[in-house]
Amino acid sequence: MIMRFRGAGRPAGASPQGPDTIVGMSEPQDILWMRRALDLARGVIYTTTPNPRVGCVIVRDGRILGEGATQPPGGPHAEIMALRAAQAAGHDPAGATVYVTLEPCSHFGRTPPCVDALVAAAPARVVVALGDPNPRVAGQGFARLRAAGIAVSAGVCENEALALNAGFVARMSRGTPWLWLKLAASLDGRSALHNGVSQWITGEAARADGHAWRARADLVLTGMGTVLKDNPQLNVRAIQTPRQPRKAVVDGQFRVPEDARLFDGTPAWVFTARQDADKAARLADKNVEVVCLPDAGGQRVDLAAMMRWLGEHECNEVHVEAGAGLSGALLAADCVDELLIYLAPVMLGDAAGMVQMPLLEHLDAARRFRFTDLARVGEDVRLQARDPSRWLALLASARRASEN
Repeated sequence: MIMRFRGAGRPAGASPQGPDTIVGMSEPQDILWMRRALDLARGVIYTTTPNPRVGCVIVRDGRILGEGATQPPGGPHAEIMALRAAQAAGHDPAGATVYVTLEPCSHFGRTPPCVDALVAAAPARVVVALGDPNPRVAGQGFARLRAAGIAVSAGVCENEALALNAGFVARMSRGTPWLWLKLAASLDGRSALHNGVSQWITGEAARADGHAWRARADLVLTGMGTVLKDNPQLNVRAIQTPRQPRKAVVDGQFRVPEDARLFDGTPAWVFTARQDADKAARLADKNVEVVCLPDAGGQRVDLAAMMRWLGEHECNEVHVEAGAGLSGALLAADCVDELLIYLAPVMLGDAAGMVQMPLLEHLDAARRFRFTDLARVGEDVRLQARDPSRWLALLASARRASEN
């Protein structure tokens, strides 16, 4: 059971509005219907990648004419689903208001442009939560609507919309996915005993909640130490999901056992700094791709280059469950956007910490995050914190699209 403290609260994978949310400029009815569209988008949180999660509601006189959400890649987008639903119910959307959580696409991809269908439907107004920074859209959807004489409003519930698609917006605006670091620890910040025992610090409910975050991600990433110590499967088991995320391991010296449980025939990546063509060929037979990305020293994986590579391969969200070594290295390499921390009501004392990072001489050098959510999950507490500057950068990229 998940119980929320006052001031906290969204389902796993969602985010509360922050102080930078533009709600004062939005009409209450617009917020109401946009949140209905956001609920529809949350309903497809596991299925649309690499496309964004989008919901759409068509409303006239306080009545829903049609609604829908984006289907798996190759299927119709949210606007098309909503227009089809309206048509099937015998409703004409002309003169209605359309609420959609992301700027309608204006280009041919796997499907035709949604903006063409909206222009043909002739609503009086289109209300959008978030501009699309995709260079193939980036304000062109808004421009096409306005050119057709359709009124456009943007920025309604934009923080909530961004929380659903931070990875997509990050990939489109900066070329890398949105990465969150999942950590489980005691109240005194310890993640394992010195002998390596860590199963289980947190309870079953917290572990199931963590699997919900795995399920929404494109990639579940771990390190070589975790593979050797725990031999994890890295798949989603505690909740129902129609899609399993890809799995990956960071293994600088390419020591990963070829019989590791994560190599179960489903797609996986190994990021390494060492070439071994024979081993890579054997792993390829298990549907594993080996990617060699050495850093300047040639002994470790260049983590920043790995993030760029993931962006190039249409990866939106990365869920990291790793030991203190890789977790600290990702923080030190400035790859972490968000923290997902489960705290158990237990004190471990002299035990291993959550991350290994270089010693700091001054507090000014500390990496700082901002709390965004606090929830009780079973007997444990889930804390969420994100880098505020990175979040604002994503908002800025979406706003630039809406201003074009």
